[in-house]
Amino acid sequence: MADKRDYYEVLGVQKGASDEELKKAFRKLAKQYHPDLHPDDKECEAHFKEVNEAYEVLSDPDKRAKYDQFGHAGVDPNFSAGGGGFGGFGGFGGFDDIISSFFGGGTRSANPNAPRRGGDIEASIGIDFMEACTGKKTSIKLNRLEQCTECHGTGAAAGTSPKTCPDCHGSGTVRITQRTPLGNIMQTARCSRCGGKGKIVETPCPVCSGKGQVRKSSVREIEIPAGVDDGEQLRVPGGGHAGTNGGPNGDLHISVTVRPDPIFERDGYDVWTEVPITYAQASLGSEIVVPTIDGKVKYNVPEGTQAGTVFRLRDKGIKKIYRSDRGDHYVRVVVEIPKNLTKEQKNLLKKFDESLSGKNYQKRESFFDKLKEKFK
Repeated sequence: MADKRDYYEVLGVQKGASDEELKKAFRKLAKQYHPDLHPDDKECEAHFKEVNEAYEVLSDPDKRAKYDQFGHAGVDPNFSAGGGGFGGFGGFGGFDDIISSFFGGGTRSANPNAPRRGGDIEASIGIDFMEACTGKKTSIKLNRLEQCTECHGTGAAAGTSPKTCPDCHGSGTVRITQRTPLGNIMQTARCSRCGGKGKIVETPCPVCSGKGQVRKSSVREIEIPAGVDDGEQLRVPGGGHAGTNGGPNGDLHISVTVRPDPIFERDGYDVWTEVPITYAQASLGSEIVVPTIDGKVKYNVPEGTQAGTVFRLRDKGIKKIYRSDRGDHYVRVVVEIPKNLTKEQKNLLKKFDESLSGKNYQKRESFFDKLKEKFK
């Protein structure tokens, strides 16, 4: 783990960063290094995985606390903070044992054979703008722990079953009496015979090597809801790693990256589009065609429309996620000035301009009136 970069450094945040700062940094970097934007770029793919790993740990309060205290070792699945490194408490099984040594009691260990929930899985997916607006059914490849079908999670070979540990009687811990100058002190320690599991597998399953779980690659069908936005996380209950001792599966958390669209721009659940029109269309009024996420619609531009005018199309925006109402579609009109005019066209335009008066240019006249007043 020595070659791993600090997770805070990976996300570019300070150690005391808030959840919102972490989320903002993650969204920015996930979008920057997303494989869909950099196909066949192994370096970007590695950065993307590193960013995902860092956010998975720092966004989880428990994992973050362990990481802050112990570093990368604290979030290693095989890590145990109990160990034997507390100087004079080297023979104890963990913090509970230290408490027991002083007070003859301590916290009782949880039942090692109780159902335990499986771990969560973090994944990511890239979709197009229109797919985010309309929703999409797709599939995602996962690498997760699943219950061994050979032993059905018991870890024991076919025809056998785990036996209750005779030393701890299934509790996973044993109580030891230690004689000291202060008298006899009771301490609780992990059972060395079963390793704290409470059960002993004498004949391990050949498929899972007695673990009761195997790691498998699988394809999961998921539904992207209409209205999902860039950077949002979707939760798929039960889509994570398998639980142990009959416990439920963990969840699957999917980070969504929405690729930008060349025509539409999103603002919440509203959509913005710029539509170019001619000088004549703006002056005389015209029926124009406006592209929306539902297809093309016709709109009547009124006579005398100015450049930059914004029109609103109600309920033509994006459907609000898990709801029936929608945002609006805003159309910003851009008046395009003609180029490459012929001599005849230029003469016609000059005659047309000479035929106009101040009443035809209200904003222009108002501007010069204010200018005269200012410098009178």
